[in-house]
Amino acid sequence: MAGEGLTGPEADLEVMARRIMDENRYMALATVDEQGRPWVSPVYFSPDRYADLYWISSPDAQHSRNLSARPEVSMVVFDSQVPIGGAEAVYMRGHAQEIAEPTPEECAVAFRPRFKGVRSMEPEELRAPATLRLYRATATEHSVLIRGGDPVRGRGIDSRLPVTLA
Repeated sequence: MAGEGLTGPEADLEVMARRIMDENRYMALATVDEQGRPWVSPVYFSPDRYADLYWISSPDAQHSRNLSARPEVSMVVFDSQVPIGGAEAVYMRGHAQEIAEPTPEECAVAFRPRFKGVRSMEPEELRAPATLRLYRATATEHSVLIRGGDPVRGRGIDSRLPVTLA
């Protein structure tokens, strides 16, 4: 298991990041169009070992069209229901792509039952000419939100600290 043997602050950050990703359904996916204009979309996601994140979307959605031109993405997973001052978040950078020919194994990961109401889909439901496609973002960097008032790591202002999730 990743993080096994880690102690202290590094282990705490990894545990926090995994918990945030495990407990939340949506991530904000940031893409950029051909003219360099940013676009952010909330998407239901399913992580695979915290590095690969899967979602389904229409290839006609703005974020999907943006990925065709520029595969670089930024993502954030957070709980929007916590009280003010209690925010926690995992930030990621990476690259994303449509999976044109999804395999049964990829679908099993993308649609594993993390939450009630998740309906699995078969590979043929996610191939042209179907209206939805499977996408995967591969995170190359992870960091966590450190509140400015954190008694251990706080610096007076909110910041990010890198964390290794693989």
